[in-house]
Amino acid sequence: MELAFWAAIGYLFGSFPTGYLAVKIIKGEDIRTLGSGNTGGTNVGRAMGKKWAVFVTLVDMLKGGSVVMLCRAFGGGDATVALAAFAAVCGHNYPVWLGFHGGKGVATTLGTLFFVQVWASCAAVLLGGALWFLIMKATHYVSVASLAALLFVAGAFGFFGLHRAFVMLALLLAALSLWRHRGNLKRLAGGTENKVGQK
Repeated sequence: MELAFWAAIGYLFGSFPTGYLAVKIIKGEDIRTLGSGNTGGTNVGRAMGKKWAVFVTLVDMLKGGSVVMLCRAFGGGDATVALAAFAAVCGHNYPVWLGFHGGKGVATTLGTLFFVQVWASCAAVLLGGALWFLIMKATHYVSVASLAALLFVAGAFGFFGLHRAFVMLALLLAALSLWRHRGNLKRLAGGTENKVGQK
């Protein structure tokens, strides 16, 4: 019962449609009909600029992190926290309110992973964020930077000796992100993937 409860809470928190609401309220448009059609910060940035991309990304991170902290505050064990975190990312990617059409989950993934086992998880995610920045600046491909960062964090969780539930969580979320980015990978292979700044 406890696992089901926190899975539901995680999903509901994660499914808060940050990007959709931002674009709908400010521009009166449906973000799912613009750019890539995703509701995450990258596509919001294409529609409304860098400041809104940052805002949406931060909120998407916080909604994931808040689930983890709330679960911990109410005595959730490691397995329960991991399940709630995974459910939050699934909620972001497949929100019931938007016909299960959401984002790709990178920001929400990093937000959940940051808090799962303080301070080791914080260090791993911060290092992953630094890697994301360096790769994005070098290649101008957000998708490449995001996937590299998530795979790095999963490896860092193992290297730092985090609980196996969280190592498995990081691996599953990296795999989910690879699946959600499959279109980007095809475009990268074909040389048609958009770089930062392109519409």
